[in-house]
Amino acid sequence: MYRIKKLDIYIVKQFLLLFAGTFFISLFVLMMQFLWRYVDEVIGKGLSIEVLAQFFWYMGLTLIPQALPLAILLASLITMGNIGENSELTAIKAAGISLMQTLRPLIFITALITVTSFYFQNNIGPKSTKKLAQLLLSMKQKSPELEIPEGIFYDGIPDCNLYVQKKDLEKGVLYGIMIYRMTNSFEDAAIILADSGRLQSTADKQHLLLSLYNGEWFENMRSQEFAGTASVPYRRESFISKKIILDFNSNLNLADEANFAGNAQAKSLKQISRAVDSLNHHYDSIGKVTRMDLDRMYSYTYPGQTTKTDSLAAVKKGQQSTYSFDTIVARLKPSDKRDALQHALGRVQMITSELSWRESVTSDGDQTIRKHWLEAVNKFTLSLTCLIFFFIGAPLGAIIRKGGLGVPVIISVLVFIVFYILDNTGFRMAKIGAWPIWLGKGMAPAVLIPLASFVTYKANKDSMVFNTDAYRNAFMRLLGLRLKRNVASKEVIINDPDYRRAADRLSVMSHQVRAYAYGHHLMRMPNVINVFFRYQPDHEIERISAELEEVIEDLSNTRDRFIMAYLNQYPIVSEKAHTRPFERKWMNITAAIILPVGIFLYLRMWRFRLRLLTDLRKIRATNTKIVERIGKIAVQ
Repeated sequence: MYRIKKLDIYIVKQFLLLFAGTFFISLFVLMMQFLWRYVDEVIGKGLSIEVLAQFFWYMGLTLIPQALPLAILLASLITMGNIGENSELTAIKAAGISLMQTLRPLIFITALITVTSFYFQNNIGPKSTKKLAQLLLSMKQKSPELEIPEGIFYDGIPDCNLYVQKKDLEKGVLYGIMIYRMTNSFEDAAIILADSGRLQSTADKQHLLLSLYNGEWFENMRSQEFAGTASVPYRRESFISKKIILDFNSNLNLADEANFAGNAQAKSLKQISRAVDSLNHHYDSIGKVTRMDLDRMYSYTYPGQTTKTDSLAAVKKGQQSTYSFDTIVARLKPSDKRDALQHALGRVQMITSELSWRESVTSDGDQTIRKHWLEAVNKFTLSLTCLIFFFIGAPLGAIIRKGGLGVPVIISVLVFIVFYILDNTGFRMAKIGAWPIWLGKGMAPAVLIPLASFVTYKANKDSMVFNTDAYRNAFMRLLGLRLKRNVASKEVIINDPDYRRAADRLSVMSHQVRAYAYGHHLMRMPNVINVFFRYQPDHEIERISAELEEVIEDLSNTRDRFIMAYLNQYPIVSEKAHTRPFERKWMNITAAIILPVGIFLYLRMWRFRLRLLTDLRKIRATNTKIVERIGKIAVQ
């Protein structure tokens, strides 16, 4: 039976604290992104604090399932990164505890979060989505807050266009007012001019009180008694002070929830299953009706024409070799031919338009059904993403061993971007019917699950996957780059170098290097057959390089600064790059068959041969300098 240990409690505390912080950060970022999309529906509507609180509350509930995977990824990365950076993970492994045993309590917590995420999406998420959609629709339909601009006509007030030349915000006075009031028709329009005025909202926020000063009122007197007359009287009124009541409802009226009955995101799995059954039954009925209508359209007979049975008999007769349709048409009069063509064209156009309309109906139905199935699958995949992200974040943290918010945040953002692109692309393609639903929603897990398995395996085997030095050295070897030799002088020297023996070995090595350079003709292009198909091993450079390294190691104990400078002039010799591209024969043959790769490797090997010749010459020159310096030291 598994017992909870102090190590488990310690790791769980570290993870939960970081998970709480990263969850609220992720949720805040997602809420700001969502708010930016609907900022026009929120700003400038005069919404109360209560309405805004409900909006942010339901928005947060809706985005919780999306914030959970990102929070788990970031928290697991930072947790294992901190443990690895503080050498705690090394101590844990030294105690005989494997990485999977260390992660066992975190796996249990992540699985619990995964189940909670699914329950949340299936029970709480649909309700919050419906409430949020209801609030958004109500905000769109709400009248905007009264902010009258200067110099342009403002049409935010129903049945009224208001023009203000200038505003005094401190006193709340409007100057140069012009109002066009529309009632039943254009003839009933009223024009009001005023030098100044004030605009205030009533206590119930259902009307606006407009107080005007020093102005005139022009209004047509169109009514029933003047309907037949040519001239229309109008009324002109001059006033010093006048008050007008305008209709303006600034309260928020919630939309009917029945408008969101077809929203798949506002349904649980049980409701989605029922909705899909109803939709299938509905569109099957439409398909049956469509077939019956098309049968009637095709079998419809006009006066003087044959019936459907006669038409079938005529088709069979027309298939006979002795029967010629062109001959019958040729016997018709020109007027009959024209009528027949016009009739056929009309029938084709009618049927085409009918089929096009019915196709749009069925395609809309298919898209609605796909949306429901996509939402049902999304509840499972989004919950599963929590577990996938944990097995990406925790092993990566154990491999990288970097805590804090630097490297973990960068890696988390990169992984989440890859997931978002794959998931969003698959969702859109499945939504329009270009991809199957299983492919659209399974593309992101299909890519991330192998990645999670790979990094988990490498972390459990203590593999240095992200060893930058190893990648840098491999890249430099591929391009033929190399590091410079760096032999540093030692502060404490136990054994002095054997100068005489070193000088003798360097002298012999210089003759061997010269003989090798002239004997192998390094300046010539290598033989293609010998390179890729008939490789003969060359161990001479390996032996010379190994002997040179021994001499350098012995002479590095010297106190002479000239010899130390000469030692750093020795090149680092590539021992096998000038002989063949790869160690294995079948890889060389494959590279030769793949022509572009073979040409690149052949030219690369020729370059290494020329560089080896340069290195051998430099070794001879450096040997001469060191031998001469050793001779001077011996004389002293």
